[in-house]
Amino acid sequence: MGPLAKNIVEHYTYGDYLTWNDDERWELIEGIPFNMTPAPRRTHQKIAGEIFLQLATFLKGKPCEVYIAPFDVRLPLADEANNEITTVVQPDIVVICDKAKLDDAGCKGAPDLIIEILSPATARKDLKEKFALYENRGVREYWLVDPEAKTVMAFHLDQAGSYGRPTIYAIEDKIEVAVLSGLVVDLEAIFS
Repeated sequence: MGPLAKNIVEHYTYGDYLTWNDDERWELIEGIPFNMTPAPRRTHQKIAGEIFLQLATFLKGKPCEVYIAPFDVRLPLADEANNEITTVVQPDIVVICDKAKLDDAGCKGAPDLIIEILSPATARKDLKEKFALYENRGVREYWLVDPEAKTVMAFHLDQAGSYGRPTIYAIEDKIEVAVLSGLVVDLEAIFS
């Protein structure tokens, strides 16, 4: 089992992460472990399932692939060896269009789309640490889904490598997914 994030005195790698207890879910952000237990709430899972269903239905027979947590995404800084990577996350939903990034362990490199569903236990990390991480590592589109407010903040990486201001959607809106031309996600179906 890995250490609690608040007790960190050293940094860990993906090699360390692979030795931790399989009964617990962990993420590493810049070498600092974050325990992902307890399991998400039912509403969180229902929203994740509906988003996944809409994406998977659209992507059937297309080159991009969609995955739902738990699914390891390793985000190297440069070309470090797999076991030396210090960041591995398990986003709620990811879409990867470059099959060269996929292997039996998950994804190595920035997905095209990451969707995080906010919960009381993870909101701060999703809004702060993961926002900066995904922007820095080149995730082209990042959504933050708020089940309580029934809103989605969608960030798009610009030419300068910055997310800038989000586009904010509410339950009555439909989202045209920028990285998946032709896909429109129906938020009423997701939040109802």
